[in-house]
Amino acid sequence: MRFFLLILTWVIALAFVPFWIVQAKVGCDRAYPTLCLPSPPPDLDCRDIGERSFPVRPPDPHHFDGDLDGIGCEPYP
Repeated sequence: MRFFLLILTWVIALAFVPFWIVQAKVGCDRAYPTLCLPSPPPDLDCRDIGERSFPVRPPDPHHFDGDLDGIGCEPYP
């Protein structure tokens, strides 16, 4: 009976793995978790994309986060 419960636990756990693991989209740079932007090349600027004020993680290959606060393409005050 213990073996059955152990197997059942693993089957249930494996069924939910995609929900637990954030999978990277193919061709998307991990520095921009909410957008699917390619790694350079091409070198993109804020005017090249339609998004503003999005999260940016290091190393920020497109340099969207000029003030290094973790937010890319912020509008000027």
